[in-house]
Amino acid sequence: MSVLIVIPARYASSRYPGKPLAELTGATGEKRTLIERSWRAAQEVVGVDRVVVATDDDRIKAVAEGFGAEVVMTSQACGNGTERCAEAHAALGGGYDVVVNFQGDAPLTPHWFIEDLIAGLEAAPDMGLATPVLQCDGATLNSLLNDRSEGRVGGTTAVFATDQRALYFSKEVIPFTAATYADGEGTPVFHHVGVYAYRPNALCDYPSWPVGPLETLEGLEQLRFLENGRNILCVTVEARGREFWELNNPQDVPKIESMMKKMDIE
Repeated sequence: MSVLIVIPARYASSRYPGKPLAELTGATGEKRTLIERSWRAAQEVVGVDRVVVATDDDRIKAVAEGFGAEVVMTSQACGNGTERCAEAHAALGGGYDVVVNFQGDAPLTPHWFIEDLIAGLEAAPDMGLATPVLQCDGATLNSLLNDRSEGRVGGTTAVFATDQRALYFSKEVIPFTAATYADGEGTPVFHHVGVYAYRPNALCDYPSWPVGPLETLEGLEQLRFLENGRNILCVTVEARGREFWELNNPQDVPKIESMMKKMDIE
């Protein structure tokens, strides 16, 4: 099974303009841009045929090529990462069995999340796409709740059926729970890891659909699949002692840098 990883990256962002070029300091004190750290994380995934950065910005292109990435230029008309992945896949001539959308703002994504995701999609031939979910412990749940209480849009949560088919994704913390949990204790809340593995037919269909009300309200691209009656497989992944967080806001930089130091990520 041939696998293409696409890392979509755009400079314009209402919450954090220029985010892909934000610098993060690792455990050794070396600064690297967010896009480079995401590309390095993608390079660690086993069983991948090709990794490319897809962007519409010459500044990101120059930086990415500077650290050795292959870059595919895409149009400014792409409304989100899935549309950019579809355009990049087409520009490369297609032909891959699976296209992985490796978000450029998640440099802490461990390689086994992607490997488990690809294996999960391969084992579910009736599914057009899959995405990872990670059970929150008390500390992560509290971080999500703290972001919302302070008016920040932080991580996304997911709820799914017993057969792992997604029911909904939200930037609110769902499901509601009134209980309190210790830092290492499991909770009923699952953090959505912003990575997707698509079969080419599902990816090609996506840009033809109009943006629906749920995608508009939540600002979550995957809801377009649900709004158009397509199933999404949620693949539960294990942290294995690793901490995970995305860079959504400038306030996340010191948090991610602290995690990199604890995990000895250079």
